[in-house]
Amino acid sequence: MADAPVEREKDPVVEAYKKDIDRTLIRENLKLTVTERFEKAMALQRFAEELRRAGRKARESKGE
Repeated sequence: MADAPVEREKDPVVEAYKKDIDRTLIRENLKLTVTERFEKAMALQRFAEELRRAGRKARESKGE
């Protein structure tokens, strides 16, 4: 016989933050394999690096 789920008191702070979280994005990400998640994270990191490079270049050309 399976145990019934434990009822926990809801934390008001957690509940306040939950209203601002798009859980559909979390669900979609959890459908991916671990490898796919790592690949997405690495692509995001490459994009962030490219944005930093572009920002530096723009600042340098402004100073000329």
